[in-house]
Amino acid sequence: MTTSEYYFDKQFELRYFEMNKLGLASPTTMLALLEETAADHCYSINHSLYDLISNDIGWVLVSGAFQMDRYPNYKEKITIRTWLSSYSLIKGYRENIIFDEQKNIIGRAKGLWLFFDIEKRKPIPIYEDIKQKWSCNSGVSLNRDIKHKIPPLITDSDISFETFKVNRFDTDMNKHVNNIRYLQWVIESIPEQIVDNYFLHEIDGRFIAEAKYGDDIISLTKEDQNENSFIHTIKIKGSDKVCATAKSTWRKI
Repeated sequence: MTTSEYYFDKQFELRYFEMNKLGLASPTTMLALLEETAADHCYSINHSLYDLISNDIGWVLVSGAFQMDRYPNYKEKITIRTWLSSYSLIKGYRENIIFDEQKNIIGRAKGLWLFFDIEKRKPIPIYEDIKQKWSCNSGVSLNRDIKHKIPPLITDSDISFETFKVNRFDTDMNKHVNNIRYLQWVIESIPEQIVDNYFLHEIDGRFIAEAKYGDDIISLTKEDQNENSFIHTIKIKGSDKVCATAKSTWRKI
């Protein structure tokens, strides 16, 4: 673990249970490691997620983009570098770069996070102490506008879908469905021939509304105009409530 004035590095060695059937880290594994790095960055400035939750405060992901040029192998060591590129009163942009052991960049991610009062279910100003200790570096990992809207799908004959129930283990300490679960639901609705022969290269997502324990979820997927690209919508079954929208691009293995 390395810390500078502007960034925070954390090293991981990929483990067996984090692999897919090809012996490569799965997309959900990489998202989990990005979240672990962010959590450690919080801990490093004495504002751990558990300290925050004791005061009913947490960080909530509003939107994000994730890009992998290749996925790490079993036992491979990687380093994730994270930093904050800008703040507003209640939000901050977290940047991430993923390096292999030779310091080659194999992945990038960017997220817009909201500082949130969990009990009142509303955003609050980011503590000044957090801003000062984390500092800020205007460099970006992905040159991507993650604020623009991704319109939800409207059900038609060209859309494939899967249904899921929100279980207890799907929610996190903020009482939200965990971001990793949304990614799993998206991948489950991708055509099998794509999942078997391609890898997730990019995904760009927006989190719009909360799903709660006991809800029935529909994951909708439709082919985009570009080859091996898809549009996604996660919604509550039996309602018009949209929880998340996304676009994904897949590359040949």
